[in-house]
Amino acid sequence: MDWVLIDAKGLVVGRLATLVAMRLRGKHLPTYTPHVDCGDYVIVINADKVKLTGKKMTDKVYTRHTGFPGGQRFATPADYLAKKPTFLIEKAVKGMLPKTRLGEAIMKNLKVYAGAEHPHAAQNPKAIKLNEIK
Repeated sequence: MDWVLIDAKGLVVGRLATLVAMRLRGKHLPTYTPHVDCGDYVIVINADKVKLTGKKMTDKVYTRHTGFPGGQRFATPADYLAKKPTFLIEKAVKGMLPKTRLGEAIMKNLKVYAGAEHPHAAQNPKAIKLNEIK
C-alpha cells in the first residue's frame, strides 16, 4: 500500500473520482482481489478548486432529509464548495465504491483537503498527475 498525492486544481470532479476510486480499490495492481482492501492511500489537495462541466455547478441538486416531517433539504455544488469543499469529491468517490463494509473501510483510505497543505508529509506520498494514474 502506497501513499499517493493528487492535486485536484482545475480537474473535473467525475473524472478525478473514477481514477481515485480505482486507486483506492487497488484495481491498478496485478494482485487485485475484489474482497480485499489492497489499494493505496490517496490524498487529494486543492479540493476547493475542482470543476464541473456544463451547468452542473448551479443546476445539479443534492437532496438530503433531516428525518423530520417536511425536512427535505436541497443544495447545489456551489453551496457545498462554499461551506464544505471536500464534500463533492468524497461523495463522488463514495458512490463508486462498494456499498458494503469493505467500501466503508476503503473510504477511510481517502484523505481530502480544501487547501494545498496536508498533514501526511511523514508518509512521503508520491505525487502523480491525472494522466499518469492509468
